[in-house]
Amino acid sequence: MTDRSASYSRPGFPEKSGLALIKRLGRNSPERLNLALQGGGAHGAFTWGVLDALLENTGIEFEGLSGSSAGAMNAVVLADGWMKGGREGARQGLADFWTEVGKQMPWEMVTQGEGDAISLSPAGKWLANWAGHFSPSQLNPLELNPLRDLLQRQVDFEQLRARSPFKLFVGATQASTGKLRIFRETELTLDMLLASACLPKIHHTVEIDGEPYWDGGYAANPAVFPLFYDCEARDVLLVLLSPLKREGTPHTVKEIESRIVELAFSANFMREMRMFAHATEFSSPTFLSWGRLERRLQKMRFHMIDASQLSSLERTETKLLAHSPFLELLRDQGRERAAFWQAQHSADVGRRSSFDVKKCFT
Repeated sequence: MTDRSASYSRPGFPEKSGLALIKRLGRNSPERLNLALQGGGAHGAFTWGVLDALLENTGIEFEGLSGSSAGAMNAVVLADGWMKGGREGARQGLADFWTEVGKQMPWEMVTQGEGDAISLSPAGKWLANWAGHFSPSQLNPLELNPLRDLLQRQVDFEQLRARSPFKLFVGATQASTGKLRIFRETELTLDMLLASACLPKIHHTVEIDGEPYWDGGYAANPAVFPLFYDCEARDVLLVLLSPLKREGTPHTVKEIESRIVELAFSANFMREMRMFAHATEFSSPTFLSWGRLERRLQKMRFHMIDASQLSSLERTETKLLAHSPFLELLRDQGRERAAFWQAQHSADVGRRSSFDVKKCFT
C-alpha cells in the first residue's frame, strides 16, 4: 500500500545485494551508519519500514542507535533481534513487535475512508478526548500496560546489557528538572525503555532510582549528540516522522493544539541540528589549527529520510492509531522512502552529507 498524495514514485533499486553495492562504490567493506530515530507513537511504524529496507542492504552496517519513545522502541527491538539472529533476526523482531502492537486497537475505534485513508472513528476520537480529562491514576489505577507485557516477552534485556551488537542511546525526560537522561545499552532495563515512551496523560510516571521520568521526546526527539561524541562512525542518518515544514497556518483550536504539541516535541532536536550547522561553519577553515572537536565536526556527514508529503502522517490523532492495516501502510511507505534514499544517496555514505544541513535547520 502506498500514499497516493506522495510525490515520490517507487524507484527501481536493482542492486539488492550488498556485495554488488560495495563493488559499484569501489569499497572493500560495508559503510557504517549511526541512526537517529524520531518518536511519534504509532507513526513509528514508518521507521519500521525504513529499518526493514536498510536491513536488507548488506552494504550498510550500524554502530550507534539513538531514539526516544517509538524511536527507542525500534532501536532496542532491532538490537535485540540482531543479537538473536543477525539481520534477518532484526527484521523479524521488528515485524513481531509491530504486529503485536497492531492487535491492541479495537476495530470499532477505526474507520476506513477513501483509498488508503484510515483514522480513528468518531467513537475513538470521543474516547481519546474524554480520556484527556482524567489522569492515568484515575483511568488505570492497576497500571495495566500491554506494551510492558509485549516488551517483557520479546526483549531479553539481560543479554542485551551483556552483548548488545550496537551502542544504544535511549532518551527519557526527568520530570522534576526537564533534563535529558540517556540510558545506555549496558544499563538498559524494561523500565528505562518504558520511561522513554511515557506520555504523562496516558501512562503512569516511571520512576528510576527514585526519579520520575516522562517521554524522551520532551527533551530530545531524538538526541543526536551521543552519536557525535560516543561513536566512531561519522555518518548519521536522521529518520524523521514530523515534517521540517508544515504548509498553511493552524486556525481551529484543535489544529493549534496539535501544532503546539508537535513543536514542543521537535524544538530540542531542531535546536541541536542548528547547533551542528553553526558549529561546523564557525570552526576554523585552516586544517593546521583544527582541534579534536573541529576535526570531528568537519568529518560529520548527515543524511535524512523523512515523512514529508505523506497524508497518512499529517494528523496528530493517528499517533494513537495502533491498528494493523494503518501500521502496515506506514511500513510500506517507510520501505519506499528508504529505497528511494538508497537509490539516490548510497554513494554519499562515507563521503559527504546527502542534504544541506544549514539550509534545513537554520
